[in-house]
Amino acid sequence: MRALVITEPGTAIFIEKENPSPAKGEVLLRICCVGYCGTDLNTFRGLNPLVRYPRIPCHELGAIIEKKGLDVPDEFQPGMEVTLSPYTHCGICPACRQGRFNCCRDNRTLGAQRDGGLTEYLTVPWQQLYRSPKLSLRELTLVEPLSVGFHSVQRGRVTSQDTVTVLGCGAIGLGVIAGAAF
Repeated sequence: MRALVITEPGTAIFIEKENPSPAKGEVLLRICCVGYCGTDLNTFRGLNPLVRYPRIPCHELGAIIEKKGLDVPDEFQPGMEVTLSPYTHCGICPACRQGRFNCCRDNRTLGAQRDGGLTEYLTVPWQQLYRSPKLSLRELTLVEPLSVGFHSVQRGRVTSQDTVTVLGCGAIGLGVIAGAAF
């Protein structure tokens, strides 16, 4: 399978890799759509201090389940369209106990501390998957960045009485606008 690898700041190449196989509790995803966000761009530019090279970028994706490993619940089946949470978390540190999984002391974000989805296939734990029969693969790709915008509105405790200024209307900015409008 092919994957795009950022080998060092300013240099990206396509490589051939072996197709992954799902382990127990994992699914094999065929990547169909990706979003290339500011994190990925900063990785390419060498401005992301959390990244070691070489790195396959991308954590915004829409995918189809190709195969599932043992112990994956029946609610997840091959052919199903999904997106995922890009974070890993321990579940026991103070951040995890507060539901702030992206701040986990052991977090390894897809595309930053571990190889991401700018590849043909990827294996992930089933617990990271989200599905919606109402959303297309392209729309599933937008779930992660839009949710970051919604989350910032929630953390900012924005109310209908507030005026909100958004600088930048990428997917996160659009999520802020949508979240503030509700």
